[in-house]
Amino acid sequence: MKRTIWMAIGILLLSGVNLASAQALGDVARSARKEKAPQTATHHYDNDNLPTTDHLSVVGPAPATTAGDPNQSAGLNNGSPQPAPAAAAPVDPKIAEADRKKAADEWKDKLEDQKKTIESLNHELDLTQREYRLRAVAQYSDAGNRLRNSAQWDKEEVDFKKQLEEKQKAVDAAKAELDNLQEQARKAGVRERE
Repeated sequence: MKRTIWMAIGILLLSGVNLASAQALGDVARSARKEKAPQTATHHYDNDNLPTTDHLSVVGPAPATTAGDPNQSAGLNNGSPQPAPAAAAPVDPKIAEADRKKAADEWKDKLEDQKKTIESLNHELDLTQREYRLRAVAQYSDAGNRLRNSAQWDKEEVDFKKQLEEKQKAVDAAKAELDNLQEQARKAGVRERE
């Protein structure tokens, strides 16, 4: 029982110390905030305090020149004159639409040609794979043929595998080219219908 009372007193003392220190820390923070003066590091520019002798850096398109204002015709960068922008020629919407259709048709023709190339390369690869499988079946189906022609078959097998690898690389390169063409067509604004 004595032990319980002493433990209760110890807990009360510890919690009292914690409360007192928390209050003291709060007071310290408030006093530090009051002592700290607000600092304004921003500088406000207006027409009255802008420097007039220094060159200004302007971002964006050059201002339009007027005939009566000599300051407008001289550029802001080191006093060299800026060329006047060329007047845009009026564009007929029918001609523009025809040009867009022509460009889209050209892109579609390029894409179709590349697809035909891929199809042809895939066909050649498929034929070579079939021929290899047929020869392998013929070689391995007859035990006597395996024993008599094993060196020749090993040479032919290496050649077939080399051909298959080269044709697969050609197919992969053609597919990469098709992806590249599709990306270029997409950037040009041509949508491919599948």
